[in-house]
Amino acid sequence: MTNPLSRFHVPETLDELPDDIHDAILNVQEKAGFVPNVFLMLAHRPEEFRAFFTYHDALMERESDTLTKAEKEMIVVTTSARNRCLYCVVAHGALLRIYSKDPLVADNVAINHVTAGLSERHRVMLDFAMHCGIEVGEFTCAWQARLEQVGFTLEDCWDIGAIAAFFGMSNRLVTMAGTPPNEEFYVMGRLPR
Repeated sequence: MTNPLSRFHVPETLDELPDDIHDAILNVQEKAGFVPNVFLMLAHRPEEFRAFFTYHDALMERESDTLTKAEKEMIVVTTSARNRCLYCVVAHGALLRIYSKDPLVADNVAINHVTAGLSERHRVMLDFAMHCGIEVGEFTCAWQARLEQVGFTLEDCWDIGAIAAFFGMSNRLVTMAGTPPNEEFYVMGRLPR
């Protein structure tokens, strides 16, 4: 591991890390076939690593009322693009392509979700995500009615807002650290395995 993954210290080897973080990184490597750079970037602060991934998993792995994994990734890509976070657009764009089985959707929502040819449900979801993640973020009765009209529950509304907010923080950390996306992410979901 080399320091170009971050402006901050990155462990030279995984053996330098606490056992739980070491094991978490190896588990991700086994599933993905590589170690995402964000894991290495965050590993220099073990407590923050644990807190970050605990909240990440609570949001992204949680069974939602109606919100799918693809929709969650669509929120991440759209808000990350607006925050100009290359790492998250590329990494989560790969996950969006895989979950949606659509090789074009990530690029389209990253550029402009309004003109991406999405369903009304997805456009309203992303409008709200942008409102929460980029604008003021106030959850009004009007927003709740709009979201419920396209099939989202009150719990889904929380998820949409929380994902947009969490990845706003993630976008800023990755950008501040100067962490580049792994090359593997660029082709995931674009080409048949």
